[in-house]
Amino acid sequence: MSLVVASQLDADFNRKLATLPLPLHLIPVPDAEPWRAAADADVLIVRPSPEWIGTRQRAAVRPEAWPGRLRWVFSASAGIDFYPEWLLHAPLVSCGRGTASEEIADYVIAAIYLQAKDLDSVRVTSAAAWRHTPLGQVAGTTVGLVGLGAIGQAVARRASALGAHVVGVRRNGAESVPGVELLGSVEAVVARADHIVIAVPATPATRHLFNAELLARARPGAHLINVARGSVVDQAALVAALDHGPLGFATLDVTEPEPLPDGHPLYTHPKVRLTPHLSANYTLARHRLFEKVAEDMARVVRGEAPTDLVDRERGY
Repeated sequence: MSLVVASQLDADFNRKLATLPLPLHLIPVPDAEPWRAAADADVLIVRPSPEWIGTRQRAAVRPEAWPGRLRWVFSASAGIDFYPEWLLHAPLVSCGRGTASEEIADYVIAAIYLQAKDLDSVRVTSAAAWRHTPLGQVAGTTVGLVGLGAIGQAVARRASALGAHVVGVRRNGAESVPGVELLGSVEAVVARADHIVIAVPATPATRHLFNAELLARARPGAHLINVARGSVVDQAALVAALDHGPLGFATLDVTEPEPLPDGHPLYTHPKVRLTPHLSANYTLARHRLFEKVAEDMARVVRGEAPTDLVDRERGY
């Protein structure tokens, strides 16, 4: 089976894709309206570009030509919340689940260590400053994982190796995860954890999952880490929980919206470490994305389905 492929990814990625020993013909994607490639392509590789995000925000009606001749849409991002709902009207939609999980897990562990052992804050530059300052611990603490997909499992492996106790919750609670004590609810995880890691997809069901009521269940001084989506956390409730307890700190790689408007309290809050959605470390992880695309292209050429299909009902 030969495939006409339209890819929104960068030129180097597409040139490498064209060298695969597969019957592929690459065509350009219209910059302003990438969905128009559906008229000419069997496969559309998309990324969360401003055009897609803007279309979703405007709640645009599905274009009459969509899905055209498409057989398969591949999203380079694991989440599909950046795209309009009609993207899922394509026959098959799959995603880059797992391609950045190791990098994101490293970010989480860095945030945990920075909170426990911030060496910059205790660095001395003179004899007068030479005094003992106690550092925190990682071994013996409890890391709570809300979401045990590829990211959550990668964090669990690292946290367990560092001597932390790991608790977690997943949608399918009966499916065990090595090194993780599964609990029965998100509330139970939040109540047990010193470091609460959010790694769930953005869906209507998870919107503002971390609201005032849930945040109030956290342990005093708990550290919240969000590497999922900003919509999962009620940001006003988060600020209140940081100002008045029980939360002690928050590391946020995602917000709603992105970027936050100038003057937003999360920019300058003394108990917040805010980074601009960079935990996936795309530049270093892009080889894993290419390997996944190449493998899935080979599967589709053979008449098989790609991996990591998106469930229309669940939205991830």
